[in-house]
Amino acid sequence: MQKVFFRSSIALLGLLVGALSTVASAQSGMSSSDQLELLRNLSPEQREQILEQMSGRSGAGTSNGTAGATRRNGKDTRSATDRSNRGGEQAQGEEGPDSAGEMVGPNGALLKLPSFKPEDSVLIEIGLIPPKEPEYIIPPGSPAGTPPVKVPNEQADAEPMPPADKKRLEALVDLIRSRNPYALDRAGALLLPGYPAIPLAGLNEIQATRRLMAEPSLRQFEVNVVRLPLARTGLAALKPFGYDFFDEDPSVFEPVTDGAVPADYVVGPGDQLTIQLYGTQNRTLRLTVGRDGRISFPELGPINVGGQSFSRVSASVESRVRTQMTGVRASVSVGDTRSIRVFVLGEAKYPGSYPISGLGTVTTALFASGGIKAIGSLRDIQLKRQGAVVRRVDLYDLLLRGDSSNDAKLQPGDVIFIPPVGPTVSIEGEARRPAIYELKDESQVADILQLAGGLTPEADTARVTLGRIDEQHRRVIVNVDVGTADGRSQRLRTGDVVRVARIRPQLDSGVTVRGHVHTPGAIAWRDGLRLSDVIPSVDELKPNADLGYLLVRRELPPDRRVVALSADLSRALRNPGGEADIKLRPRDEIIVFDLESGREREISRLLEEMRLQSRIDRPTNIVRVGGRVKVAGEYPLEPNMTVSDLIRAGGNLSDAAYGGEAELTRYSVQKGEARRAELITIDLAKLLMGDKEADVALQPFDFLNIKEIPEWTVQEQVTLMGEVKFPGSYPVKRGETLKSLVERAGGLTDLAFPEGVVFTRKSLREREQKQLDNLANRLQTDLATMALQAVAANQSSAAQASVVGQSLLTQIKAAKAVGRLVIDVDRALLGESGSAGDLVVQDGDMLLIPKRSQEVTVIGEVQNATSHLYRQGLTRDEYIGLSGGMTRRADNERVYIVRANGSVVSSENSHWYSRNSQAAVKAGDTVVVPLDTERLPRLPLWQAVTQIVYNLAIAAVAVQRF
Repeated sequence: MQKVFFRSSIALLGLLVGALSTVASAQSGMSSSDQLELLRNLSPEQREQILEQMSGRSGAGTSNGTAGATRRNGKDTRSATDRSNRGGEQAQGEEGPDSAGEMVGPNGALLKLPSFKPEDSVLIEIGLIPPKEPEYIIPPGSPAGTPPVKVPNEQADAEPMPPADKKRLEALVDLIRSRNPYALDRAGALLLPGYPAIPLAGLNEIQATRRLMAEPSLRQFEVNVVRLPLARTGLAALKPFGYDFFDEDPSVFEPVTDGAVPADYVVGPGDQLTIQLYGTQNRTLRLTVGRDGRISFPELGPINVGGQSFSRVSASVESRVRTQMTGVRASVSVGDTRSIRVFVLGEAKYPGSYPISGLGTVTTALFASGGIKAIGSLRDIQLKRQGAVVRRVDLYDLLLRGDSSNDAKLQPGDVIFIPPVGPTVSIEGEARRPAIYELKDESQVADILQLAGGLTPEADTARVTLGRIDEQHRRVIVNVDVGTADGRSQRLRTGDVVRVARIRPQLDSGVTVRGHVHTPGAIAWRDGLRLSDVIPSVDELKPNADLGYLLVRRELPPDRRVVALSADLSRALRNPGGEADIKLRPRDEIIVFDLESGREREISRLLEEMRLQSRIDRPTNIVRVGGRVKVAGEYPLEPNMTVSDLIRAGGNLSDAAYGGEAELTRYSVQKGEARRAELITIDLAKLLMGDKEADVALQPFDFLNIKEIPEWTVQEQVTLMGEVKFPGSYPVKRGETLKSLVERAGGLTDLAFPEGVVFTRKSLREREQKQLDNLANRLQTDLATMALQAVAANQSSAAQASVVGQSLLTQIKAAKAVGRLVIDVDRALLGESGSAGDLVVQDGDMLLIPKRSQEVTVIGEVQNATSHLYRQGLTRDEYIGLSGGMTRRADNERVYIVRANGSVVSSENSHWYSRNSQAAVKAGDTVVVPLDTERLPRLPLWQAVTQIVYNLAIAAVAVQRF
């Protein structure tokens, strides 16, 4: 329901923005663009907070469930945008492409939405329809101040749902969601838990969603159906072999008519014979065979050629020309062939009578009829002529062996009859051509393997199963070892399913190397194989590889329990065959780490495996090392692992490690009731010298803490800039003071202006920046709230406040903290060393000493913010007068002075400055005339924000001088 509330909040905010834009445009001087931009820049949390203040979550129920594709009582409740985005539905009515299951594509063309088919996968999005909150409007033409009137609405005025019913429906929603994705049954129906079957076959996503929303038992839910185009796998993905052969364009398989005519071609009515005469006569005759089977030769008269082969016709014509026409010879060829009509009947996709070329064959007629149905036979296609079967065509000969000898040429009136499919056997898995095959003379497993093109190299010949239905109509499994003669000769039955399993993916006799190496991969294992045999030199490793800690993942028989071993490759390469050069076993994995990227990813994966196989009597073999080591963290506990091994796993000691002693915390369970901790002191000095007694053996969950050298810190630096004799960055010692540091830099120059020093500190800068960010967020929220309240109250006085507030917000967001610390120069630099005013410096501090200043700066709400040459005796008001005086927005009672060292002098009495010498204007001072925020709608932060903006600007200018 949080999503629904969020969508409702955004919708209400959109209405408020629209209202604000309308009111602002009607008000003179109202900056609507600034107010709109202010609302758009709010974060979702700030928007929700404003909505709570303005309407008490009145928008929480404004959503009527239009986020999904909803429809109630034949009426679409979605917006036009939702309908266009959800399958191309039209906003102006129900007629259009949507009713036909179409949508508009990127190029404007209509695209057909796919329809659901049996066994398709679908995703069901479902949720309770949120209750509709009452709506209130102000009737048009009502006088100002008229209260809003409630809009009648049956859904909003209905009694709330009882808590028990709501809890039951929410549990049902969770149950339906948990069953995703769903698969339609063989009839194309959706089976939701607790509901009858709902047919969806033939519908697209939009239509299926409407179908579910129209279901009376689902009227309390928002439902959306999404089709998942998942590719089927296994037995469900098998298709009958050969039928997709006819999916190609039929024109591709039409006979070639411009090539040589075969000698056995039977000449008939409609064929054209081309007769070339040469000798005493040179001419070409083109004669067409008539319906009576004759051609009319000009000099020889009618010649009967119908029903004869082309070779016989050619010999007959050439003989008559030679004997009856003196000195003339003839050459006979076939020009245009005739078109014949044949019948394709039986299980053809489109049975009927088809005209084809006279050179056409059985396959030509099959393509003309659209191919063969899935229930038709590919192996016993019958060619009938005058009622008798003259040829039986087996398309497997053509598809599997390329044998077209039985693809007979057709004659007029021939009938191609396709009988129903014969016995079938399926083969899936590691066959080269898994499919459903029709059997003819095949009767053994070896025969089906041959039809499937044999087995893949990864096929497990010993794990072939044969699924069938036995004589008692039970589904049974028969194991077949196709590696033996008995297994290959196993008899087949119609409906059998041969499943060929894949061999195990695990490496049975090899060692794997991976990680920071040049050539990761598997290496053959042999008895006695060692680490140095697999990695013979450091040249096999990439740069920055960790030579001190290699991890070996090993599986122990018989339960494949995972253990870990570590190795020191540098020691193994120095002494091949020694103790450090560990022996490897089959299926070991060697992991080489990188010194830069760390080890956490690989080690955490191995530790998770070890946690999963742990038991109460076999705890997880994990140890930890922390403190001053290079790679702290958790590591696998190896057999006979000691403290020195754990230090090596942690990348050895860092520069800050205390070499005297370390602390080992050991956890143990006492009598299965409580866990106790024991602290063991490790003499690290003896351990580093090679004392075996100090090298304590580790147990599960031990934690080794390497201490830090006392007072060890990273080298600290402080920067001195400006009027010192030797400016630059200086390393400082612990507890060093600012006076001591300035003396190291040679002291101040003659032109130094000590009263205007700028001292910045890194920690102060980070803290101030965080406060600035929080202040900006608070100001943004207050401005947005004020703008909405002004709209609700129909106030035009908020225009100037909105503009000024937006300007302040922009400045506070752009401001960067300086981290300036106001210091007493006399006490810090000119006092005694080590006195109370002598400042202790920290890493990242910066001291900026300017040159002697001779100007006074006036900023804020004055006519011309600028700097003036300092003249002794001039008062604050006189300097303001030199800048043109104050603007109408100035606050003349809160004018203050920022001294050159960053301190602030202020008073409510403007004459006090001239009477008090301590508050007189000095060289380097800045006079600030703030904005009068009391003239604008009250915001608690405004006065503080204006002062912060001015002070940050003064500090930033002081720093930028250097």
